[in-house]
Amino acid sequence: MHRLLLALLLLPALAHGARWSSPEVTGLVTDRAMDEISGLAASRAHPGRYWAINDSGNTAEIHLLDPRGQRHASVALQGAANIDWEDLASFELDGRRYLLVADTGDNGGIRQQLLLHVLEEPVSLDRPAPVAWTLRFRWPDGPRDCEAAAVDPVRGEVLLISKKRVPAELFRVSLRPAAGEQVAELIGTLRGIEQPDAEELEKNPVYGRYRAQVTAADLSPNGRVLAVLNYRSVHFLVRERGADWMPSLQKKMPHLILPWIPQAEGIAFSVDGRSLLIGSEQLPSPLIRYRIVR
Repeated sequence: MHRLLLALLLLPALAHGARWSSPEVTGLVTDRAMDEISGLAASRAHPGRYWAINDSGNTAEIHLLDPRGQRHASVALQGAANIDWEDLASFELDGRRYLLVADTGDNGGIRQQLLLHVLEEPVSLDRPAPVAWTLRFRWPDGPRDCEAAAVDPVRGEVLLISKKRVPAELFRVSLRPAAGEQVAELIGTLRGIEQPDAEELEKNPVYGRYRAQVTAADLSPNGRVLAVLNYRSVHFLVRERGADWMPSLQKKMPHLILPWIPQAEGIAFSVDGRSLLIGSEQLPSPLIRYRIVR
């Protein structure tokens, strides 16, 4: 029932009875240029393809790939370093196509300032892409790790979800260029994300402890569904048309259980909102797709 309701919210024009498909493997990433995929975003300039970024310790590049896992181009970012890139989002603003790179990773809990780099989505793939603007922000009450970011261009905000806090916290900062440093605003907590129970922790103390930590997020094209990824599942925060997120935070979050995938850390809605693509941070990385079907 949750899947049916969510599908209807994502695509109101679909006939009654729409649902999510079973997960399907669309391809396998084996290219070492994409050996630590930490973020995915659907391309609006190159239909049917996706942009990917790598985690910290890698070059400041974005990579264009197809759902089979084949890399078609790598584009360097001009004006940004990869401190700890953790998520990627694509969006349109004022008639232009953009990408946002979230440099928000903080495993040690020591970073006092985080960075969100915004660039126009490259059309030409043979030259560096300059950063259009960088948003600098800090958390309101001290450092925390964050691997999930999504963009709401209609409301002009970037949504951010903490990783290791229980329950996970949902924040926002302004998307538009801003002078100085912003302070992220706490919206609320995601209490609907299922946590491991005592039996799971006993069976697998290491994996059980980490499996509920949020690793990526994306906002549906209609702006009503926030897909939240962890190592085991995709949870959905669904809001009414024109509403804020707060009422949704009080409700149970419908979710899809992932098939086995090593370290799921990237998720992206397709441009039309009819599918979700999920990737892994380890090679070989299977690409998993869920589709909305009748």
